[in-house]
Amino acid sequence: MAKEKWKAGNMIYPLPAVLVTCRSKSGEDNVFTVAWTGTVCTNPPMAYISVRPSRYSYNMIKETGEFVINLTTEEMAKATDYCGVTSGRDVDKFARCGLHKEEADEINVPMIVESPVNIECRVREAHEYGSHTMFVADVICVHADEKYMNETGRFQLEKSNPLAYSHGTYFGLTSPKGTFGYSVKKGKKKK
Repeated sequence: MAKEKWKAGNMIYPLPAVLVTCRSKSGEDNVFTVAWTGTVCTNPPMAYISVRPSRYSYNMIKETGEFVINLTTEEMAKATDYCGVTSGRDVDKFARCGLHKEEADEINVPMIVESPVNIECRVREAHEYGSHTMFVADVICVHADEKYMNETGRFQLEKSNPLAYSHGTYFGLTSPKGTFGYSVKKGKKKK
């Protein structure tokens, strides 16, 4: 199999395309798109976002140490893109995109009502790496939309039609191909 050799770069795709909300010490709210995000640790629960220092929200997060990761859906694709290519210096992105705010429970940051999952985060460490600063955060609280709970109490995020980002393009997720451990799961025994 022939493969092209490229210069070093990030090709870890797909990624979640999330909307991060933050608030300045003076009370100004902003929302911006982040694809460089993920899980750091399960116990204690930790996540990260990587943000360019030139972003309007960067100083808000740096000064308050708080942000919310709001998962997105296919229905939110246009708002997700818009919040990534415009600046809160110039426009109220909440109003422009029709996104509604609700206050977080544990931190002083708004969450996005339309998001199926909101993850309240408090910065533990900030690491400056070249073009981005990685904010490593403790997950303080998670909010999950009850409309995606099934009759047995299992949360079904896939029903929200999550949005993913891959090399400059937004994608919805396709049908499931299996569940964790399915490759080694033994069939049920017949009686």
